[in-house]
Amino acid sequence: MPLELVDAYTAQGAEKEFLWTLNFGPQHPATHTTLRLILTLDGETVVKAVPDIGYLHSGFEKLGEDLNFNQYVTVVDRMNYISPMANEIAWHHVVEKLLGIELTPRAKYIRTIFAELMRIQDHLLNVGTAALDLGAFTAFLYAFNQRELIYDICEEASGQRFHPSYTRVGGLFYDVTDAWIEKVRSFCRGFPKAHGDVARLLNRNRIFVERMKGVGVLTREDAVNFSCTGPIARASGVQRDLRKDEPYLAYPELDFQVVCATGGDCYARYLVRMEELLESLKIVHQAIENLPSGPINVDVEGKVVMPNKEATWRSIEGLIQHFELVMTNRGFKAPVDEVYGANETANGELGFYIVSDGSERSYRCRTRPPSLIHFAVFPHLVVGHQLSDVVAILGSLNIIAAELDR
Repeated sequence: MPLELVDAYTAQGAEKEFLWTLNFGPQHPATHTTLRLILTLDGETVVKAVPDIGYLHSGFEKLGEDLNFNQYVTVVDRMNYISPMANEIAWHHVVEKLLGIELTPRAKYIRTIFAELMRIQDHLLNVGTAALDLGAFTAFLYAFNQRELIYDICEEASGQRFHPSYTRVGGLFYDVTDAWIEKVRSFCRGFPKAHGDVARLLNRNRIFVERMKGVGVLTREDAVNFSCTGPIARASGVQRDLRKDEPYLAYPELDFQVVCATGGDCYARYLVRMEELLESLKIVHQAIENLPSGPINVDVEGKVVMPNKEATWRSIEGLIQHFELVMTNRGFKAPVDEVYGANETANGELGFYIVSDGSERSYRCRTRPPSLIHFAVFPHLVVGHQLSDVVAILGSLNIIAAELDR
């Protein structure tokens, strides 16, 4: 917020000497991570807010120019670490767009299932911690029980719970098993009850509703002008969802609705996420019941796709291909081109821009993370509100600090 607006505020009656500065973060129970807000207050009214990033610097864009297209998946895992596999899917979606690779049907469906499980996982954390910040502890526990089940599903497929590093150029690291399919089905059966429990706890909770309703209102026009995406934009009436507008993976074959609202406040953002949980569950259920058979990796000419482990262990051709892709970086060569691609992740449009010089890694790699865009909107939403509203507004935006720093 420009200093001129603070001056205009003080000219209306508040004396400058009564304004004071408060640091909110970088270590604060309601930030959930290392981000900082510099607040200028008149009593308990926020006059100005300056977001300050840089406390969780990872350099992930430059790392994308040093690691090859498969190695970099371990870094994008750590951007939005609440739904890491969604980052992997988005990254390799852009790489495959650069290389002109079309995934196999089975790989598309498995990636779609994981993308929606990550959306559920991310929304559960947001709903649970947003309620926790406002004093509602039980909903947080109910939400995190379901997140643990999704971690189990990730572990069954990849061997890792938190940072799976599961996708590869042209496919996946491992195929899924019958045990994995049963875990997904079990999750689909049990989730509606947990969702209903959270909804009954919060939807009509007087304290929760009064702390959220009418707070942090973002109009449709402002949402468009600030480049907001995802639930934040859809809660303000912006009907945009890349799964429908620019279809990818198995989404064109699945039935689901884009959830929108018109309130634009913290409560509308909460309701949109709650409804998206059910739509994501519907997608997962359809995809797991119609999961195609066949290979998980494409069969293309040249050394592009990682060979499966059986081929690596039992054939000289597979061993050579694995060696050249992993050990020598003498694998595939990308076309000299530049490309941008994006996926609809839990918080909005996650995009990658790649400039290729023909090698196995990006010459330039840039990221469009939703949290960076939405954190910049915070000063617009909070000015004029009370200090206690800062927690509600910040929680409704679901800022992940690892996406903020370049």
